[in-house]
Amino acid sequence: MIRSIVRLSASVFAAACACAASAQTPPSAAPPAAAAAPCAASQKHQFDFWLGAWDVSDPAGKAVGDSRIEAILDGCVVLEHWRNAASTVAGRSFNLYNAGTGQWEQFWVDNGGSRLHLTGGLRGASMVLEGVQDRPNADTGKPQRERITWTPAADGGVRQLWETSVDDGVTWRVSFDGRYRRAKAGAERGVPR
Repeated sequence: MIRSIVRLSASVFAAACACAASAQTPPSAAPPAAAAAPCAASQKHQFDFWLGAWDVSDPAGKAVGDSRIEAILDGCVVLEHWRNAASTVAGRSFNLYNAGTGQWEQFWVDNGGSRLHLTGGLRGASMVLEGVQDRPNADTGKPQRERITWTPAADGGVRQLWETSVDDGVTWRVSFDGRYRRAKAGAERGVPR
């Protein structure tokens, strides 16, 4: 008899616990909604035309380097891996759309200890970023400005035109004129060193 009462008490206790647990979680509770992707806005993809593995040449067709451009950090950052064909110069640029300022920014660093910060945005179909070097030009004593323009080409390539002004923007000269062509499939290009 005592065993029957103990079994009955255990069954009642188990049933009460099960009811209490189900009462705490409504049966119609939906799973939490997925958070919106932080960089899904179209402005944050304006530089996607530069993504890919590239062989880079000058206007005459001479190879000057290779570059691999990839989207990282959930598509919020465009990362460039650059390698010069004629030297051991290698660099990285981190590019992002700054929603706070409404501008694109590039942070360039390389294995020579150089760095450059540029800002700007789309002008027509081209991405145009500009900045000023930390020190005035040694020859002129005036601020040295840098302007880089990336323009998608009809053939699927990209032209990168880098211009420099040593007189605070009065005159400009071409520092680099690179033609980006898609790297051959299977070729190991732009691999970080």
